[in-house]
Amino acid sequence: MSETPKIRVVVADDEPLARERIRKLLRGDEEIEVVKECASGKETVDAIRNLRPDLLFLDVQMPELNGFGVLEKLAKEPLPAIVFVTAYDQYALKAFEYFALDYLLKPFDRDRFQKALQRAKSQILLGKQTDISQGILSLIEELRQKPKSVDRLVVKNAGRVFFVKPQDVDWIEADANYVQLHVGRESHLLRETLTALEAQLDPGSFLRIHRSTIVNIDRIKELQPWFHGEYRVILQDGTALLLGRKYREKLRTLIGKTF
Repeated sequence: MSETPKIRVVVADDEPLARERIRKLLRGDEEIEVVKECASGKETVDAIRNLRPDLLFLDVQMPELNGFGVLEKLAKEPLPAIVFVTAYDQYALKAFEYFALDYLLKPFDRDRFQKALQRAKSQILLGKQTDISQGILSLIEELRQKPKSVDRLVVKNAGRVFFVKPQDVDWIEADANYVQLHVGRESHLLRETLTALEAQLDPGSFLRIHRSTIVNIDRIKELQPWFHGEYRVILQDGTALLLGRKYREKLRTLIGKTF
């Protein structure tokens, strides 16, 4: 009697500890074989194309190419069964549920993981990946149409996930492919580019004032003339930031005053 083929799994998450947790939860399941762990969106796309796994655990918030970007790259190709691993906002969670797509909301426990795994196994056994693929494409389109501004920022640090409300952020500075969120006396490193984060923030509340700086407009206390047509932006806590000339018009339009 031939041995039943194992379910071939790819785990995609940019956090090593998050990948390790999923791998540990899968350990001991004789029906499962983890064939690849991926730390980036590009690596995930390559793994799906080359390995053709049966099941994908996909982190939504990966830098550069996030989980939805991965699926858009693979839109015209066969997809495995997918369990989204996310700390996303409530709008996206409702969309997951509407399109009958399973997700794990970080942080999740063993019981919730096992429920998602069993559901995925059933999808694979019944060959329902085609229906799931259509749901995923519909989800991407739905999320593309949602308002850009987010109601919380997801910070991942040493395997922990916690949330920062945008309105609590004083200012943001670029740090290579990361950004620093300055929240009162605290600072949080977020794996995101400044340009990508700018697109997610409410343009009525946050303004890019320099190529490396975004500021919460409500935190601005005063503007001080500086050199070469630039200004210093003084925040309520005394922090002094530089307003570049090319961003001056945006601020003038937003506050409705000439300076």
